[in-house]
Amino acid sequence: MMDENLTILQLNDSHAYLDIHQELFWDGDHAKYKLAGGFARIATIFNKVREENPNKTLVFDCGDTIHGTYPAVKTKGEALIPILNYLDFDAMTAHWEFAYGPEHFKKLTKKLNYPMIAINCYHESDNELFFEPWIIKEVGKTRIGIIGIAATIVDKVMPASFSKGIYFTLGNQELHYYIEKLRNQEKVDLIIVISHLGFPQEMKLAREIDGIDVLLSSHTHNRLYKPVLVDNTILIQSGCHGSFIGRLDLSISHGRVVKFQHKLITVSENIQPDHEADDLVKHVLNPYNDKLNQVVGYTDTGLNRNTVLESTMDNFLLQSLLKETGAQIAFSNGWRYGAPIPPGKVTLNDLYNIIPTNPPVSTVELTGKEIWMMMEENLEHLFSRDPYNQMGGYLKRCMGINLYFKVENPPGQRIQELFVKGKKLKMNETYLAAYVTSQGVPPNYGKKKKHLDVNAVEAMQKYLSHNQPVKSEIQGTVIAI
Repeated sequence: MMDENLTILQLNDSHAYLDIHQELFWDGDHAKYKLAGGFARIATIFNKVREENPNKTLVFDCGDTIHGTYPAVKTKGEALIPILNYLDFDAMTAHWEFAYGPEHFKKLTKKLNYPMIAINCYHESDNELFFEPWIIKEVGKTRIGIIGIAATIVDKVMPASFSKGIYFTLGNQELHYYIEKLRNQEKVDLIIVISHLGFPQEMKLAREIDGIDVLLSSHTHNRLYKPVLVDNTILIQSGCHGSFIGRLDLSISHGRVVKFQHKLITVSENIQPDHEADDLVKHVLNPYNDKLNQVVGYTDTGLNRNTVLESTMDNFLLQSLLKETGAQIAFSNGWRYGAPIPPGKVTLNDLYNIIPTNPPVSTVELTGKEIWMMMEENLEHLFSRDPYNQMGGYLKRCMGINLYFKVENPPGQRIQELFVKGKKLKMNETYLAAYVTSQGVPPNYGKKKKHLDVNAVEAMQKYLSHNQPVKSEIQGTVIAI
């Protein structure tokens, strides 16, 4: 067999960020905000690499793509189809795409000119796969099997509508079977897995399952500047918001990878946008620009979600919930997505980026015991010693409490101290909490839940109008000790 040079390009967790946007970069002891991303610049990168290695470049999307910004949610993902088809991926797997409901997502995939693949998503009615499990690509004389694994958490910690009529496994039980099938029956030379489980889970997967040549990781927004080698598996992950593209160049001899090079490409402002892609993006955004570009307030604090235990962006959201409801405490989910907002003006588009689903503001009565149990459960979801039990996001965002915990302790034993409004939490006392979505306060916690006639974006707008500028610094709400 002749030697081949194969190039793999990876996009993951772009969260429907169609256009250039602010991104956070760490610079010594502080955060620095720079413009990055946008599908027109991504198209330029894809086109350039395809020209460098024609007919030997494969481009994959690891999911969290068709949801996350106002135009995407407003059109239930339809707005992104033309630009995604223009980018011309070879295959994709999924996570937040299920937010539109499985059947609508299935309709969207039929409009894409490339396949959606997942070995771990099944119909409840007959246990049949919801999507095809794999595809085969031929690059020169090399046969490549590509296997997809969707996010396993869709039916476990996300709203029930996301998984209506379907269920998800982790995929680790199925993966060995499909690798064997592709190698022995389909006679493939290489196995590529595109996965949305998250970096810790995929590291464990690569250790457990033999035969994966390349594992394209996603979900946890890791910027891997160097690939990780797990035995003979090359693993990469490439940031989020479409601000980064992973490039992996493989030298293949006799069906084996003998050499590789990797680069994490920043989709920087100085990359010239592809004209056709830029036109497609503008066509999507133009109907919404006047609405979304409205300046609705100002912030003194750089608002971002790049920190695990507490974030400035969510502190602003929680401040808004408390002001709207008069509750003692507030909770929201530890979402990772959401382009940062540097100090200065805040637009309506920024608010929708914070919480694109724009759910109603809700209240609930929680006992002290429920708050303690809910936070212990969430800490286990985030820091479980077994990566397969990790169900993040980041830690649930909180305001009005002070929680001190030991990361290294066993499940259910991490919290050391918990205070509400500066006073020690009382297990039998009832507290009024504000929250958004069932990820903020899961269905099995609390009583007297009420959905108010105000949505999250409206609450943030109102807070901005009365607090000029916003100050939402880190408060030390949750501290690892």
